[in-house]
Amino acid sequence: MSKRKAYPSDLSDARWALIEPTLSAWRQARLDRRPTGQPATVELREIFNAILYVNR
Repeated sequence: MSKRKAYPSDLSDARWALIEPTLSAWRQARLDRRPTGQPATVELREIFNAILYVNR
């Protein structure tokens, strides 16, 4: 996880453990279809935390 301040809307480690396999599989499927094959540079957990923050 990054060194930023945690927000109340952030996922707990237990909740992240539940959804991480699904999101990682989705990301890997997208990377397999990417023509360049370059890995992603942003952490999935941070993206999901941002979505939860905006939704809140």
